[in-house]
Amino acid sequence: MIESDLKERIRRGDQIVGVSAPMTSTKAQLETTFGADDYDFISVDTQHSPFNEERLVEFCGNAAEVGIPVHLRIKHTRQSYLIGNLLDLGPALIEVPQTETLETAREAVDYFYYAQFGKRSWGGAARYGVEGRNDRLEYAEWWNNTGVLWLQMESLHAITRAAQLALPGVDCLSWGPADLSFNREANPDHPLQTDDDCIEYTLKVLKGTDTKLLIRSYDPNLRNKYRDMGVTMLLERPKA
Repeated sequence: MIESDLKERIRRGDQIVGVSAPMTSTKAQLETTFGADDYDFISVDTQHSPFNEERLVEFCGNAAEVGIPVHLRIKHTRQSYLIGNLLDLGPALIEVPQTETLETAREAVDYFYYAQFGKRSWGGAARYGVEGRNDRLEYAEWWNNTGVLWLQMESLHAITRAAQLALPGVDCLSWGPADLSFNREANPDHPLQTDDDCIEYTLKVLKGTDTKLLIRSYDPNLRNKYRDMGVTMLLERPKA
């Protein structure tokens, strides 16, 4: 079963939790990981992990059979022009790491969405939800209302520009705790001194927009902490 209302639920501010998994996971392993809690999507990473396109197609195919939308973090910021190509392999959610500029955000939107909102090229037999939606305009409209685009901010420079990065079509912003910590350590006099400061700032500037904040909390025990702060999206490690 294809989960087609995830984008709507994100924008509505529902509580969303994803779980990470290696791209080598079998269908049975995906069922075990996804069944351990009430997860909304499963996440694979190519930024810091080995990757080939055939394996991604297989992984997304297995996930589709289980009914799991797949999130993919791409290899590099400067590869945002490849988003459409990667989406043709089966992911439902795409994340661009280390986003710093409005130009990157615009390029991501362009290659994520079909016309007339974006300029993603048409094609790909392994696309998420394409089965039974062979009409070009039907699938394009469905995708534009279903796929989830997010940008990862990993510097204070990016976080203080969160309002500008939250373009129409950008469903969520996120950051990684390690790289952001490096950047905070390099800027000890910056007003945003802690991770919690960054969260509070970002939530404030995103208020009233369709763009939500995702936190890589990793630990399920931290759910209540972040939810109490107003965070609606979390990404966690699998439960042991």
